[in-house]
Amino acid sequence: MEGGFVSMYVECLSSTTPLIDVFAHLTFFVFSEEEKKYLSIQDVEVKRFNSAKTVWGLSKALSVETLKDRAKGFILYGELHEFGAHVKIVSRPVSFGEDLPFHKFSWTICDFSLLRQNDCVSKTFHMGEKDWTLTLYPKGDSRADGKLSQHLHLADGETLFRGELIFVRVNLQVLDPRGSDHLIGSINGWVMASTKAMGLPQFMPLAKIQGA
Repeated sequence: MEGGFVSMYVECLSSTTPLIDVFAHLTFFVFSEEEKKYLSIQDVEVKRFNSAKTVWGLSKALSVETLKDRAKGFILYGELHEFGAHVKIVSRPVSFGEDLPFHKFSWTICDFSLLRQNDCVSKTFHMGEKDWTLTLYPKGDSRADGKLSQHLHLADGETLFRGELIFVRVNLQVLDPRGSDHLIGSINGWVMASTKAMGLPQFMPLAKIQGA
């Protein structure tokens, strides 16, 4: 307990010596008898457990005043409280500027000039421990101004924690079937829960592709 607040921590106990690096998202819970559900308190940053740091948590998870307020329902029987924690192990976060592994996904679209739909979505592909799709707008999106638009999306079913970010570096190409005059565009940026996508709304002139 610290300064009128309840503190909640988890400790990583490992059979390996020294402790290997373990990265995790932490969520703490307090049960409310009044609402018949758990109040969840999430630490938004990924925590790194190792030999130098085996304990992580929140020093001010919940105020004592709130915990003891009987109207909130956190007091169960007598003076008992029910606490819990969920630990989700995740992959090692990538540092900004770090060299990333190279992955490649190819997508063939036949009869491009005959397409009538507003968008085309690729099959799902797996990269960087996440599933993704590419979306192509043959007629351009609302910002395209007569240019082809191409976007990278997290696939349906993929979720990000609040505050979780994925740094993405992507080279998008349209291959020249008759030579080596390929058209290339690059994306560098963050994918987050509020967007889950990034792209090039003005990738290249549609006339150049339709005439290929």
